[in-house]
Amino acid sequence: MIRRPRRLRTSSSIRKYTQEHTVQAHDLIFPLFVVSGENRKIEISSMPGIHKMSIDNILLEIEECVSLGIEAFILFGTPDTKDALASSAYADGNIIEIASKAIKAKFPEVWLIADICVCSYTDHGHCGVLKNGKIDNDLSLDLLAKMAVSCAKAGIDTVAPSAMMDGQIEALRSALDKENLVETSVMSYSAKYFSSFYGPFREAADSAPQEGDRSTYQMDPANSKEAIVETELDVAQGADFIMVKPAMSYMDIISKLNDAFDIPLVAYNVSGEYSMIKAAAEKGWVDEKKIVSELLLSFKRAGANLIITYFAKDFLNSSKS
Repeated sequence: MIRRPRRLRTSSSIRKYTQEHTVQAHDLIFPLFVVSGENRKIEISSMPGIHKMSIDNILLEIEECVSLGIEAFILFGTPDTKDALASSAYADGNIIEIASKAIKAKFPEVWLIADICVCSYTDHGHCGVLKNGKIDNDLSLDLLAKMAVSCAKAGIDTVAPSAMMDGQIEALRSALDKENLVETSVMSYSAKYFSSFYGPFREAADSAPQEGDRSTYQMDPANSKEAIVETELDVAQGADFIMVKPAMSYMDIISKLNDAFDIPLVAYNVSGEYSMIKAAAEKGWVDEKKIVSELLLSFKRAGANLIITYFAKDFLNSSKS
């Protein structure tokens, strides 16, 4: 007797009912780039459809997202001033503090996540304190902890340290608990690779290093066992979520971490992945709707529970049509 698996694929209805994985609005986290001022909406040339926005426009963006079912957002601040110690990341009245309060006042139920890294706030563009031309890991922890506490006090639900400093999860958890911010969760960028896929983001966040690169603190793309080591450390230090960044070229890492850990796993579908598909779609080389659906499904299939993606709005709008 011939086995006929095709019987489960003979109609669209049967295919829908037998799908092993789906992507829903509540699987998606939408990134937002916040700038100061009013009525500002700045095009990011390398990321079609994505803008840096002042808080009034951020509120309109969130309103549109909520209408689509998106209720989770990760905020990136793009400050007016920078210095060697990233003081605008944690000073009173910083851009994320103001944005968080405004968002929570209008949308109290949304899930607000703040990226905790100082590369956008330092004049040298690195993710921590530079000392004699090198990152000082432990001095950097103090800045990250200050930033996390500032964000949490302003209403951020989850802090997401992305600097890849050793001990950053413990430093943030301790600082938050000391301030009685025990309900603020920590989303660890536990496996963040030294990747070429971040280029468009660095335009968006104005965060490119002025000299050198980040290879001494971000992970080597050649390594997979290291992702287990890094994630084990972060979970032991109190991470509530773990993450793989980028996602598209690291689905083997998503799968490994999904097998090894029983806490929510986030895939970050990064700027370069977004921009490549947008460029190819603009040329007519790919069907954007179909390829994005396939890509997001692949992250879920690999084991991701949640996906940070610039495609969130496009995907849900196209799903309605």
